[in-house]
Amino acid sequence: MDKTGFKKMIWMSLLSLLFVLSSNLWSTAYAHFQMIIPSDDMVSQDDSREISLDVRFTHPFEGHGMNMEKPVQFGVRKGKKKIDLLDTLKEIKIKDRTGKNFTAFTGKYKITGPGDHIFYVEPRPYWEPEEETFIIHYTKVIVDSLGLEEGWDEEVGLKTEIIPLTRPYGLWAGNVFQGIVKLNGKPVPFAEVEVEYYNEDGRVKVPADPMITQVIKADANGVFTYAMPKAGWWGFAALNTDDKKMIHEGKEYPVEIGALLWVKTYNMK
Repeated sequence: MDKTGFKKMIWMSLLSLLFVLSSNLWSTAYAHFQMIIPSDDMVSQDDSREISLDVRFTHPFEGHGMNMEKPVQFGVRKGKKKIDLLDTLKEIKIKDRTGKNFTAFTGKYKITGPGDHIFYVEPRPYWEPEEETFIIHYTKVIVDSLGLEEGWDEEVGLKTEIIPLTRPYGLWAGNVFQGIVKLNGKPVPFAEVEVEYYNEDGRVKVPADPMITQVIKADANGVFTYAMPKAGWWGFAALNTDDKKMIHEGKEYPVEIGALLWVKTYNMK
């Protein structure tokens, strides 16, 4: 083999190595999801009226946790009233499935009457160095109280949020869920929505990485549709880029703002 052929072979080998390395890096880039998971999503007459709320920032399917700071706001909307619950949050340390400890929060709330409760959180901006962007996920979960079933489709008034078009509780696995993505109070045409299952115990395995995070698009009216195939908690994350940037170490970076909603399904026995 002459020198030209040898150099060509070396370059081809280096390119192949770079491709493999970049593919491995890409495969570990999992979707971020802010979470609010209540201890009960449908409080009946015979249930405890006090529920706990798990607030964390994580990759819900893979179980990789990320440190949170105390949120900007945390509260509940019941009827026309919004109640500030920020001071009820307690910082905790949780071990993720990799064995790493990360910071999360937990809160408690006592149900005092019938009607749907919309719990919400606005976290502090999270700097993601690999993506060179800040992340803010405005997140909600809805708890039904004492069978009244009113208020689940009300808007909290967050910068961006998902408004359910399907009642977001009392759902069977296999049911279709619909929601409308809003930004600054207006529908977002063709918004991209990431969907991920909270694989809490890690038992669900996937044949390929694209199965971890499902990706769907809303229609021209900002409405998306998804059928949830398994019992458990499902997170819907509609992602947009804020029109304002943030500063990190003297340089401006974009801000990913997400509207997140968590919905639980049950097996039919």
